[in-house]
Amino acid sequence: QVQLVESGGGLVQAGGSLRLSCAASGRTFSRYAMGWFRQAPGKEREFVAAVTWNTGRTYYADSMKGRFTISREVAKNTVYLQMNSLKPEDTAVYYCGADPIEYGSRMSSSPSDYDYWGQGTQVTVSS
Repeated sequence: QVQLVESGGGLVQAGGSLRLSCAASGRTFSRYAMGWFRQAPGKEREFVAAVTWNTGRTYYADSMKGRFTISREVAKNTVYLQMNSLKPEDTAVYYCGADPIEYGSRMSSSPSDYDYWGQGTQVTVSS
């Protein structure tokens, strides 16, 4: 049974930092891209960043570049999202997803391409 479990969310002041973790289990993810998305109340799920499990190649939404960094630690089966200089508009539930891709293929920013999802972790940034 595939499980993605996010953690690391919380309440932080504007300008602060958080590191989210996504622990993956239940299958081999070597042919997957792992993505972070976020969803604020009343809004659609928004792509943040993705990383390929086998090579560590990364892909960011343009608006996330510079403040957010995605990485993975293969030995721990864990994907991270380092978030710096947080703003109130970053407040959302952050989700981790897994998307099966061919080697060298472009990673997807569409939630519908992701097969597996975690339960999400709440990030609240106060002004």
